[in-house]
Amino acid sequence: MPTIAVLGTFDTKGHEHAALAEMIRQRGFSTLLIDVGSQSEPVITPDVMASEVAAASHADWKTIFARQDRGECVSLMARAAACYLAKQVEAGSIQGVISLGGGGGTAIATAAMRALPIGFPKVMVSTLASGNVAHYVGTTDIVMIPAIVDVAGLNRISRTIFENAAGAICGMVEAAEARRTRPASDKPLVVASMFGNTTECVNEARRIVEAAGYEVLVFHATGQGGRAMESLIASGMVAGVLDITTTEWADEFVGGVLGAGPERLDAAAKAGVPAIVVPGCLDMVNFGEPQTVPAKFKDRTFYHHNPQVTLMRTNAAECAELGRILAEKVNTYQAPVTVLLPTRAISIISAPGQPFYDAAADAALFDGIKAHVRPGIPVRELDCTINDPAFARACAEALLAHLSASNS
Repeated sequence: MPTIAVLGTFDTKGHEHAALAEMIRQRGFSTLLIDVGSQSEPVITPDVMASEVAAASHADWKTIFARQDRGECVSLMARAAACYLAKQVEAGSIQGVISLGGGGGTAIATAAMRALPIGFPKVMVSTLASGNVAHYVGTTDIVMIPAIVDVAGLNRISRTIFENAAGAICGMVEAAEARRTRPASDKPLVVASMFGNTTECVNEARRIVEAAGYEVLVFHATGQGGRAMESLIASGMVAGVLDITTTEWADEFVGGVLGAGPERLDAAAKAGVPAIVVPGCLDMVNFGEPQTVPAKFKDRTFYHHNPQVTLMRTNAAECAELGRILAEKVNTYQAPVTVLLPTRAISIISAPGQPFYDAAADAALFDGIKAHVRPGIPVRELDCTINDPAFARACAEALLAHLSASNS
């Protein structure tokens, strides 16, 4: 019988977690109640005491608990819960985890959930789930469910939310158990970065790579997607990288809303994974609705992708610097890597006659790459647009050649 961990601050929300655990047991699952509260004694009897969890942090938790500084205690329990829960998963003691929380509870529980593998069932019912949850979810697959009302007793609203959450985690555990009985795919993994403006290229390249016997996972280059891709590459599960859409660096450098952090493009170097790198969509910086664009950019060239997305064209100076950044990232790669440049357009809207056509900016980008790439790294210029099937084929075939050389 699968066991689902019910983790929470039982000193303040114990009765709610007890009710949730009972809902899960009524569905035929076992539960493991784990207390991560630190301000007072739990109001219910847990299966795992907070002191046992705290000890997993290897810190002087007794002294920290004695000071009763809430922020310090939450930080301690977040680290400790991550260590404790990861060990339970590794031992096969639990098959899913669920929690209810406000600010502190959500911080602790999601820190623990982020330490767990992708695919492991994890559900967080939170009073914060209706806002920006990126820092709670990170690059994992935590399911966030809005609590609607505060996690403070059972009422007609909270009971409904908790029952739905219990059904969700039980269903997820059943799905995970079913996956374990299916034959595992033995195809090596390739990851690819894609944007709406590079979809045709990535789809065609994916078709070619998959026909050669690989499984291709595509990540949307929206900041979070780039971080998730980097995380998967760093995990050691990936055989090759089709980094066709490096647009997140434009946002990171210029100040858009879809940056993926300064570590973007680092994972392939550290993991020693063969890669193809393309300056796809470095012509655009992403903002929200037009009124959200900073005033300092008022004289720039814009394209309204949709009512919620405003794109700004990168200028020649920015492109030159982006070229340097891309080159210096690639220079750290030890496994085979090739840079491919589609000289007619790096996105749909930067082609001749399109809103972001700027030959000088593109030339600055390409020159910046070529001037800073270290000797020995191939830089191939192709007289076509990024979505030309010929360019997609060149990307796919170059990666396949690198993979073949690495496997020989």
